[in-house]
Amino acid sequence: MTAEELIGLAREARQRAYAPYSRFAVGAALLGRSGRVYTACNVENVSYGLSICAERAAVFKAVSEGEQEFEALAVVTSAGGSPCGACRQVLAEFNYNMTVYVADTEGQYRAFTVEELLPEAFMPEDLPR
Repeated sequence: MTAEELIGLAREARQRAYAPYSRFAVGAALLGRSGRVYTACNVENVSYGLSICAERAAVFKAVSEGEQEFEALAVVTSAGGSPCGACRQVLAEFNYNMTVYVADTEGQYRAFTVEELLPEAFMPEDLPR
């Protein structure tokens, strides 16, 4: 799957965002190693801490459906904002070298690895054995 195709799916997912408070709609499309794509959008709640980002929603959806190996993620916002710190940490859990395409609604994008977005991440090997 091309970057542009994955970004297109994230753009479509963004249309389903529930963002009545911030008005900041986000869509994500996560490519599993199986070739399956998991899409998600952000879902806000009046109790802000209960909201979920599109990126984490896509990861949790994929894991709940049995996939844990990921190759790429596309995230689309109005101005091409990158994933928040919590999302970066969740992505690092599954593939620190995964490509993340950060795009705006016009299709302009930049590509990063999770490691570039979250250097020195807290990783499983950091836990005592």
